[in-house]
Amino acid sequence: MNSTKENLQVLFEDNHIIIINKRAGDITQGDKTGDKPLSDVIKEYIKEKYNKPGEVFIGTVHRLDRPTSGIVIFARTSKALTRLNKMLRDKVIDKTYWALVKNAPIKATDTITNFLKKDTKKNKSFVYKKEIEGCKKAVLHYKILQKLESYCLLEIDLETGRHHQIRTQLSHIGSVIKGDLKYGASRSNKDGSISLHARKIKFTHPVSKEEIAITAPTPKDIIWNACR
Repeated sequence: MNSTKENLQVLFEDNHIIIINKRAGDITQGDKTGDKPLSDVIKEYIKEKYNKPGEVFIGTVHRLDRPTSGIVIFARTSKALTRLNKMLRDKVIDKTYWALVKNAPIKATDTITNFLKKDTKKNKSFVYKKEIEGCKKAVLHYKILQKLESYCLLEIDLETGRHHQIRTQLSHIGSVIKGDLKYGASRSNKDGSISLHARKIKFTHPVSKEEIAITAPTPKDIIWNACR
């Protein structure tokens, strides 16, 4: 799925940043597929909207996995990019995710702590009970928001940002994300997505210093629509 500036869902924009509600299937940055990344789509959008001559600057602050939907921040100036990158390293950007899982966790709310190791060849992360070489500590907090007929809606706050962290840790406790074949789902979603959505973000604007709090609408889908 290639995004175009016509279907770009802009949640916030000013002179320094632009926040997008990414569709599942879109890529944040260019990769080996050669598909057009969101960064290029945003450049076209900015160039046309503001009639900008020459090259448009767009800096990718963070990424979402291709099959995941939701909030992604891009920087429109190098100053904003530098400051946002530091904010990410300092863990002062709060990100909240929603996930639809097949099996509800045993506990209504909990903290999961594991050690994860990425297998680059398989593009997959694996859980280890104790630290071994190449592992990184992964911590997330979840709570059950709603139980549907066949699925359970979880809200997740990340303390660390590891490769496929939410997907790996939820799969490890038996709560596989809907559609996530890589981590144990029995069948895929029709559109190739997984039911993981970057729902909310909260941070201090890197330049104006105002508090920014954004919520991204969930994908238009019968099960997401059932979540209130």
